[in-house]
Amino acid sequence: MHRRRFLRRTGAVAGAGASAGLAGCAGVGGEPGYDVGMLASAFRPTEVTIGVGETVVWENTSARSHTVTAYEGAIPDDAEYFASGGYESEEAAREAWSSDFGGRLESGDRFAHTFEVPGQYGYVCLPHETGGMVGTVVVEE
Repeated sequence: MHRRRFLRRTGAVAGAGASAGLAGCAGVGGEPGYDVGMLASAFRPTEVTIGVGETVVWENTSARSHTVTAYEGAIPDDAEYFASGGYESEEAAREAWSSDFGGRLESGDRFAHTFEVPGQYGYVCLPHETGGMVGTVVVEE
């Protein structure tokens, strides 16, 4: 079971206030301050389940450069697009990566996004897409 789902179901985050929105940053139980780590060619975990209004924090835990880039066709219709570098579309993120490695996260860099619309969100690391570096965020009501 995912840590946040467990905490939500057991009531462990009740009264946590603003820190509940950044559940991964709270460091609950001595865990790292991020939700998804980036290995050499994979996101870990590959799937994260959260509630509406929660924030996912990715951290580059490897020595290689990575991106977090939503697949526009794999997010809910009403959802806000997200990509490291702040690009407003998948095309813009891909162009920026191709031209000057835009959106790149170096070792230790973090990217965070708050999910306001329930559904499934597919995303990718652009430089490692052909190697299968993809992930999913599932947002529940």
